[in-house]
Amino acid sequence: MSFKFSLSLLVLFGTMASQGQDMGFEEYSPKSTLVVSENPVNRAKYTFIDVHSHQFGMATQDLSSLVKDMDELNMGIMVNLSGGSGAELKAKLKNVNDNYPNRFAIFANVDFGGVGTPNWGEQAATQLELDVKSGAKGLKIYKSLGLRNKDIDGKRIAVDDPRLDPIWEKCAELGIPVLIHSADPKSFWDPFDKYNERWLELKTRPRRKRSDTDPAPWQQIIDEQHRMFRKHPNTKFINAHMGWYANNLDRLGELMEQIPNMYVGIGAIIAELGRQPRRAKAFFIQYQDRILFGKDSWKPEEFPTYFRVLETADEYFPYYKKYHAFWAMYGMGLPDEVLKKVYYKNALNLIPGLDSSLFKD
Repeated sequence: MSFKFSLSLLVLFGTMASQGQDMGFEEYSPKSTLVVSENPVNRAKYTFIDVHSHQFGMATQDLSSLVKDMDELNMGIMVNLSGGSGAELKAKLKNVNDNYPNRFAIFANVDFGGVGTPNWGEQAATQLELDVKSGAKGLKIYKSLGLRNKDIDGKRIAVDDPRLDPIWEKCAELGIPVLIHSADPKSFWDPFDKYNERWLELKTRPRRKRSDTDPAPWQQIIDEQHRMFRKHPNTKFINAHMGWYANNLDRLGELMEQIPNMYVGIGAIIAELGRQPRRAKAFFIQYQDRILFGKDSWKPEEFPTYFRVLETADEYFPYYKKYHAFWAMYGMGLPDEVLKKVYYKNALNLIPGLDSSLFKD
């Protein structure tokens, strides 16, 4: 073999290696050769309520384009959790009421900036009552409670801080639900190494990394939330993201039994359900009266993955966001009556004043 020919082979193999082998995990995206039945679902089988959406500009945005996208998905009502309070809330409600009064529900929010001042809890509860009289259908609590919110002395406000009790009691009195997001996936607290399922997310979004001192252990924050639920049994709580226990449905089932006033939303955790379809289906059937549909981020193109996991028995189909899930999805094939409850019946029972005529049994 000549030197020139050997050199050409080395160059060729080097080029192949650089093009085909020298890549990072983020770039690796193989196409499956598996041949299976495919039943994509672009429109939900039943008209549904999205209990977990965020529309920050609802005071001024053109709602007609939003409603058009909702209609294409078969979404009857969108719950905007980012309502704010006072004048901000009223402005959003006015735009809705002037244009599409039965297609949107808006939840109020609480400003925790003054916790520690005299009678703060009572004043916050009074403002919440005014917001409900203005038209708010519920209360949304962001994950900043327990993670970032501090009182006037600079101390982290625990989710079960007794100074907040008047708010939860006011919700029970008014008959409105509280949709609450506490902490984040436990993997954000775990070591940032090759064993962490959220490695890619933490690599691309390093600010999401947490630790036992930043700001507190994951289990501590979660336990604070559960203690608060138990302390206020007459208040209905919708635990966003299935309380970050969608990857441990046995434990979540235990909590559902222990805390009868806790409901769960499925926003941003469909990837967990789609990799355990048999266990997830059994869970949904068992707790069919306490699970609500929610998506979280408003990206209409991502909804079909939710529909397909919930409605079909399809196998091994892709998820839409690699840093959430590098595994494939499987459908649960839920019974129709369970689907109806998850899609709209449970929300109609929890959130007051929704237009039930939009939903045909």
